[in-house]
Amino acid sequence: MTKVHPNAAVANTIKATSDGHASVLTVWKKSLLFNCNGFTVYDGKGNLVYRVDNYMQGNRGEIVLMDAAGKPLLTIRRKRLSLGDNWLVYDGETVVNPRLSVRKHVNILTTKCLAHVTPTSSDANSKNTASSSSNKKKAMYEIEGSYSQRSCAVYDGKKRRVAEIKRKEAAGGVALGVDVFRLIVEPDMDTALAMALVILLDQMFGSSKRFSS
Repeated sequence: MTKVHPNAAVANTIKATSDGHASVLTVWKKSLLFNCNGFTVYDGKGNLVYRVDNYMQGNRGEIVLMDAAGKPLLTIRRKRLSLGDNWLVYDGETVVNPRLSVRKHVNILTTKCLAHVTPTSSDANSKNTASSSSNKKKAMYEIEGSYSQRSCAVYDGKKRRVAEIKRKEAAGGVALGVDVFRLIVEPDMDTALAMALVILLDQMFGSSKRFSS
C-alpha cells in the first residue's frame, strides 16, 4: 500500500519557501480520528501540517481547520439566511468579523467557474476605508475547473494562478484515486487559506457525506 502517513507531526504551519517556490502538499480525505470525517494534510517531507476532524456531530455547518497540534487556524461556517451555497471563513474559532465569504457559482452558462471568494465588509473596511461598496464585493479569488476530477485552480483578481489541485500519482505513475491528491500553493497565497478552499469545494461538490449533513 502506498504510504500517505506522516513521518512526524509538526506543530507549526508551513509558510511559503524563501526561494519563491510553491508549497506542495499532499491532502488525504481521511480524519486522524476513528470513524470521523475529515482531512489530513502533509508537506513534502511527510510531516503532518493540517488536520480536519469532525469532533462535534451536532454542530452543523461548522468546520475547523487545525494545525498538526490541534490549534484552530480557521473556522468555516455556513452563512445563515442566504440563498445558495454560501460560507464564511473566520480566524481561529472566532464568531465575529469573518475574513472571507465564499459563494458557489450557480450560472449554468459558465460551468468552468466553481466558486467566488470575496472579502467581507469588515475585512474590506479594515484594509481600505476609502473603497467603494462595489470594490469591496469584487472577487478576491475565483476557482475554476473540476473538483470531482481533482483538477482545478484558484486565480487571484489579476487572473494569476495562486493555487492548484491535482491528482496524485504513486511511484510508477499509478493514480491514487480522488481521496489522495496534491495541493500546490504559490508563495503569494496562504497555505491554510488554500486548504480552507479545498474544504469548501468538498462541501459544495463532494460526492461523499458532508460534514454538515
